[in-house]
Amino acid sequence: MRELPAGTVTFLFTDIEGSTRLLRELGDGYADALAVHRRVLRDAFAAHDGFEIDTQGDAFFVAFARAADALAAARDGQAALAGGPIRVRMGIHTGEPTVTDEGYVGLEVHRAARIAASGHGGQVLVSQATRELLRDGLQELGEHRLKDFSEPIALFQVGKDSFPPLKTISNTNLPRPASSFVGRGREIEDVVEQLRNGTRLLTLTGPGGSGKTRLAVEAAGELVPDFKAGVFWVPLASIGEATLVPAFIADGGERAGYAFIYFFTVQIRNRNTRWFG
Repeated sequence: MRELPAGTVTFLFTDIEGSTRLLRELGDGYADALAVHRRVLRDAFAAHDGFEIDTQGDAFFVAFARAADALAAARDGQAALAGGPIRVRMGIHTGEPTVTDEGYVGLEVHRAARIAASGHGGQVLVSQATRELLRDGLQELGEHRLKDFSEPIALFQVGKDSFPPLKTISNTNLPRPASSFVGRGREIEDVVEQLRNGTRLLTLTGPGGSGKTRLAVEAAGELVPDFKAGVFWVPLASIGEATLVPAFIADGGERAGYAFIYFFTVQIRNRNTRWFG
């Protein structure tokens, strides 16, 4: 029997996105889909010298002696699942855990699990510690705070696919729309370009229901990697007096403790104005 990697170890956690919803949608077919998911992921892990440490429900915990092997296994696993009904989130982190008779223990194990839980189906997240051991170019997603960890951690994404904001406890509180965003790519590019080029206040105007808020949210999501201190949503729909707006924004900033890009709705004199800047 092979001995578990010791010293510097890279952990890979996986989890199925929306497993309960899939069970309802697929019915009796869910068991077959789950079996295929397990087989293709195990094949990917084995092909890159992964050690399966634990399996709970539809989640895997795998250890690798080399960070590059963990990344290759994650990529192969996602490629094998592409086009199927199951989408899996993955997180990769490297550290020096304690090896026991039962496996691994230590904060780095928990950190790796939290990183995986922050992602979305089809997404592979990588910590700064792992990235430093890789030659592959990864997309920077900024610094994030994970549940139960006080210090923020820099996270990176494998590939250039677009996903909603990460499900961390900081960096952003942007709403996560239930539906996909179709069209208006030119408008998003214009908004993002202006803010990246130094615009401090940008106002979106238009008739009610024309999609100003959704456009703002989508543009904000594109900007999360640009602002390590955070991109945050501040709703002002309940504010009826213009003089109260600055104090409300300042209070939100103080409570969050981060720099902001503000997105908000103000209703003054029966007119709806969407702002962000």
